Amino acid sequence: MAEHAQMSAGLACTNCRAPLVAPEFFNHSEASACPQCGALLQVLVFPAFFREVPRSPSGEPLLTESEASCFFHPHKKAVVPCSICGRFLCGLCDFELNGEHVCPGCLERGQQKRTLAALEKRCVRYDSIALALALIPLLIWPLTILTAPAALYMTLRHWKFTGSIVGSSKVQFLFALLFSILEIAGWAIGLYFAFTR
Repeated sequence: MAEHAQMSAGLACTNCRAPLVAPEFFNHSEASACPQCGALLQVLVFPAFFREVPRSPSGEPLLTESEASCFFHPHKKAVVPCSICGRFLCGLCDFELNGEHVCPGCLERGQQKRTLAALEKRCVRYDSIALALALIPLLIWPLTILTAPAALYMTLRHWKFTGSIVGSSKVQFLFALLFSILEIAGWAIGLYFAFTR
């Protein structure tokens, strides 16, 4: 009962705001009466609601002077170096991004300068750009002399790029490659016949 009281401290009756601590209030098909005001309530919660929230690491204190200390907390024991700047970090300062350990300073600089790919909030669809470069200029044929090589370059350059949450489409890259090669071939044949007459 004490465990339920601790976990359900945030749940209250919608009518009188009395705390709901009795286990019969949770995840039952029938409504139960509030012990304070008698209002009928049905409370459905996820099982994770009853799990204890793990505490964040506080960092181990230094035991001897021969141990390495954290750059940001000199009295805490270093557990890992920063993958970017090499500073020693305690468990409190260590941020793990894609298997690398990053200190708060490098994390902030990476967020401001957009040098950490894991923190990027934008995504570039290179496959769509390459296809647009290959198809849209077909409406104005002379532009393809510039856009076809650009589409070919973008396709080859970003073929393995997976920076988008949606993911790049190899189909769009293939169409961009096909159209850009056909446009370049068309220009080459046209220029060949123009200069050989």
